Amino acid sequence: MNKSFRAGRAGTRGVLFAMCLSLVLVVASVSALNLALPDLAVNLDATNSSLTWIADGYTVALAALVLPLGALGDLFGRRKILVLGNLVFGAAALMAAFSDSATHLIVWRVVMGLGAAMIMPGTLSTITAVFPADKKDRGVATWSGFAAAGAIIGMLIAGGLLEQWTWRSIFVVSAIASLLAASAALLLAPETRSSEPEPFDWGGTVTTALMVGTLVYGIIEGSDRGWTRPEVLVAFAVSVLALAGYALLGLRSRHPLLDPRLFGLRGFRTGTLAILAQFMAVFGFFFVGLQFLQLILGYSPLKSAVALIPVAAVVLPTSQLTPRLVDRLGHKAVMPSGLLCLAAGMFWLTRLDASSSYPSFLVALVVAGVGIGLVSSSGTSTIVDSLGPDRQGVASAVNDTAREVGSAVGIAVMGSVFSSRYRSALPDALRQLPADAAETVRHSAAGGLQVASHLGERGVWLSDAVRDAFMTGFASATGVIAAILVLAAVGCLVFAPHRARSEGDPETGPDRLRAHAPDGYSQETSH
Repeated sequence: MNKSFRAGRAGTRGVLFAMCLSLVLVVASVSALNLALPDLAVNLDATNSSLTWIADGYTVALAALVLPLGALGDLFGRRKILVLGNLVFGAAALMAAFSDSATHLIVWRVVMGLGAAMIMPGTLSTITAVFPADKKDRGVATWSGFAAAGAIIGMLIAGGLLEQWTWRSIFVVSAIASLLAASAALLLAPETRSSEPEPFDWGGTVTTALMVGTLVYGIIEGSDRGWTRPEVLVAFAVSVLALAGYALLGLRSRHPLLDPRLFGLRGFRTGTLAILAQFMAVFGFFFVGLQFLQLILGYSPLKSAVALIPVAAVVLPTSQLTPRLVDRLGHKAVMPSGLLCLAAGMFWLTRLDASSSYPSFLVALVVAGVGIGLVSSSGTSTIVDSLGPDRQGVASAVNDTAREVGSAVGIAVMGSVFSSRYRSALPDALRQLPADAAETVRHSAAGGLQVASHLGERGVWLSDAVRDAFMTGFASATGVIAAILVLAAVGCLVFAPHRARSEGDPETGPDRLRAHAPDGYSQETSH
């Protein structure tokens, strides 16, 4: 039985505010630095591959560690781990502000990802543990809306900072925000934990971290160095072996980090698939889309962030409306529809070229925003509802893991496709340039446009060539992610449960899991 919980003196609204503040900090840090990528390419002499690692180092650490650190929160207290995570995050952000090379920045972004992995699981699981049953869906929907819109919020703040200061200011403000988030959690949120602690699963921790880390490494480095390079092939092989090891150890363990049998639940499986695909698209798009606004349309960082506000303006109300749509139509209708809307937005972007204007870009934003709102809310509630109230720690951790793995893989896939196609689309006339200038052009589009600007009138042809090559990479990257979204929509259409709530369904609810999973269902407690 699930025990009653106290929301604390601030009530459920205070808990929701504190958890969404920490959530926005984590999500915003995935996307905020994308606005500074053109400056980083020039100031730190970062290649396209380095830029991908700067964006993805944070996300890879977050994706690889969010599940085990969520388990630590269940064991020692979610608020305690969340506050500690904010402190780690803030310290690493401050160190990142003083980085003098791309390598140093990547290292501190990884440490920030460690702190974020400590923060993220406690945000949703605290909400679902504290909120009463009649308010839980609305709390989850609000959380989902901020999880999707938090990226835009972060970019708006980053854009404003970059108007006045350098990219280093983003990290200084992030450090300050982490202290505010930690204080809000201490003052407004109660401590929650599992009342039946389970042994920590070291085998599951190692295999899941290896699986995610080596997969993303293989994708990024394969695009940069070549897909047949020994280190790339080894990375993919290790990722596959780690996946097999996770499944084997999970089936044999009485207390697995994440029981593989959970994926036998239709709601759990399809909700995870939908969230994974959505975040692949969203954060992969931010990685290339912001560069389109800055390099092709010539927008400033702040104007680029403002140009993405329509996404948040559509996502937040759509995510609030989604629970009612699910109650009326069911997950089988809502989740695939959302994924197809998002795919349509990505496909529209493939039609743009170097002469396209913002209104054409805006059409894709609005259509994709509707899809994001539908998928984020319905996918999260499907995962949460499929396990029931006594397994919310697991539900939250899996939801977070799907989001962060999707973000990491999406940035890696779209960044790699973009980088590869950009280089291959550059003209042979590049050989006419000095060797160091030609290498700068190949490294990044931002570097290429800077070289062109130094050539005066002679650089017009180079500027046009770089812009055309950029759009070739942009169209290829958005086309690939659109195809992935369509496949995910088909999977959800076939396998998603019909009803909005599936706890009592013997095919999708927790009774089926109890019949096949090992003992050890946990209960939640709140202090």
